[in-house]
Amino acid sequence: MSSDKAQSWVYSEGYLPEDDTLLRARERAGQLGCTPVLPGSGAVLRVLAAAAQARAVVEIGTGAGVGSLYLLRGMPDDGVLTTIDVEVEHQRAAKEAFAEEGVRSTRTRTISGRALDVLPRLTDGAYDLVFVDADKESYPEYVEQALRLLRPGGVLAVDNALWHDRVADPARRDEVTTVIREIGRTVRDDPRLVPALVPSGDGLLVAVRR
Repeated sequence: MSSDKAQSWVYSEGYLPEDDTLLRARERAGQLGCTPVLPGSGAVLRVLAAAAQARAVVEIGTGAGVGSLYLLRGMPDDGVLTTIDVEVEHQRAAKEAFAEEGVRSTRTRTISGRALDVLPRLTDGAYDLVFVDADKESYPEYVEQALRLLRPGGVLAVDNALWHDRVADPARRDEVTTVIREIGRTVRDDPRLVPALVPSGDGLLVAVRR
């Protein structure tokens, strides 16, 4: 990457400064050892949720609630976020962020457990947006479940789609990089989807369900 391109990326990441609520949520994420969405990806998530008027959203991987806050800020006031995480401590931190944000309890549904156990219990075609940001090895299964959950016109968003700039380098063949590279190809080639790869944050793979 040229120095000018790198400078442009840094500029775009800081284009919308994060407020104290997001910064505190990001700090809690660091304390818990979970990696939240970067600001650029968060801003895109908010735009996607707003553009889709997403009233029913699934988030796979709550973390400390940074991505959740961005989604909630884009959703209508009556929208409900269903967020899933295997770590109870993570969801406790997310609930703290929701309280700071002043989010009504009826707007979030936090489910503790393995996403692959929870997702099959959710209703087909009932969701406007699904955001995938959990263990990378399970991305193929998460995306498969997301396509079942999304209504026509619903939005899929997958974080870390460039995986620390490794995905674009064909010499990188470690397991996680290979899985993420392959899921990019799968989404690109699926006739049910209208895809794009956005280089914000660590890469955000987005697609609309036909």
